[in-house]
Amino acid sequence: MSEDALPPLREVIARHGLAAKKALGQNFLFDLNLTRRIARAAGPLEGFTVIEIGPGPGGLTRALLMEGATNVIAIERDDRALAALAEISAAYPGKLTVIPGDALQTDYARLAAGTPTKIVANLPYNIATPLLIGWIGSGEWPPFYESLTLMFQKEVAERIVAKSGGKEFGRLSVLCQYRTTAKKLFDVNRSAFTPPPKVTSSIVQLMPKAKPEPECRLEVLERVTAAAFGQRRKMLRASLRSMLPEPEVLLNELGIDPELRAEQLPVEAFARLAQRIGRVP
Repeated sequence: MSEDALPPLREVIARHGLAAKKALGQNFLFDLNLTRRIARAAGPLEGFTVIEIGPGPGGLTRALLMEGATNVIAIERDDRALAALAEISAAYPGKLTVIPGDALQTDYARLAAGTPTKIVANLPYNIATPLLIGWIGSGEWPPFYESLTLMFQKEVAERIVAKSGGKEFGRLSVLCQYRTTAKKLFDVNRSAFTPPPKVTSSIVQLMPKAKPEPECRLEVLERVTAAAFGQRRKMLRASLRSMLPEPEVLLNELGIDPELRAEQLPVEAFARLAQRIGRVP
């Protein structure tokens, strides 16, 4: 669909008194060209249920529908936005379901209901990382979604995609890259938002790996990374002592230099450590 018949977003926001609330982490995108670029970045949407978090006045929601999403399910905590979203729903009969509620308390797999699903969202900054960890930490793997196309603060995006050896590489890098292929797609200037946030934002796409290798239990990987990066200035032989009586013995057994620091260890090596500690065959 090239355009829709809905009024400009600035007009919608003024009419409904939708000033962004800092407490809800809200920063609105008015530019439909930009929101459509984000929607297109998620790949073909026809035939998919798209779950969106924090739609606000619906700039990205409209873009997802204009780009062909079969069904959009939007989770919105701010009751003030519901009337504006209802107008979009009326313009796209049967294609938009708005669920008032807390995104951190939502059962996303149940919402997907076994249908092909993508998650696409301009995430509220204050809950972005917990939401991501929840989706990455899904008990069922492969998960219910085909892809995650998400907006984060640029510094968070760079941690997600960072490679070992740099200061951005950390727990988030390991957990995301163990279970998904993650890449940063493009930056979004702060001037694109109302009100402008203090930082640049970035769009990141995460594609689940069918079978992460080497196999390990995610809860063990989380413990290993917590110990290693909790004292990231220390060598692994010291930082892992909180969970292993003699970490140097195990590290040598796995061919890992005990004098490396956490940020120097690749994702695959963290997974081998977690596999061995968790006794996964």
